[in-house]
Amino acid sequence: MASHSHSMDDVINEPARVQFEFFLDEHRAALNGCLDGLTEEQVRRRLVPSRTTLLGLVKHATFVEKVWFDEAFTGRPRSEIGIPATPDESFILDDGDTIDSVRKAHRDACAASRAAAAPLGLDDVVTGNRRGPLPLRWLYLHMLRELAQHCGHADILREQILAGKGAD
Repeated sequence: MASHSHSMDDVINEPARVQFEFFLDEHRAALNGCLDGLTEEQVRRRLVPSRTTLLGLVKHATFVEKVWFDEAFTGRPRSEIGIPATPDESFILDDGDTIDSVRKAHRDACAASRAAAAPLGLDDVVTGNRRGPLPLRWLYLHMLRELAQHCGHADILREQILAGKGAD
């Protein structure tokens, strides 16, 4: 795999593909990193009415990777891929979900996504999504929007947890 630059400033004059992948990987790493230094109880803490928890956000991010880089690429049904039917269900935590297991599943999904996208150009089209044929460029932009939103959610939840909110 190509070595990645250290800051977004280093990719200013790089081709669009390099810029997209730098920003995607930065957001993937940030979301995975939201669990750093926290306990299993803290990452499961519910601070909002929805199912959103820090551990659930990383589990959901794994679902998102598989929707966009497996389902959209291969057209395989979600049941075959081994992911829930809906985004909301992807936040549900099982008893067996731990910081380590969820992080590893997310890292593995991101690696699989990079491998799936590697042979394609930004204008190449994937056909497995319900919207119909989509260029990789659109898919990358959609992923960035989704990841950026969830990184923001994670920042707020983490801030509340570190401030001692929501403890029993």
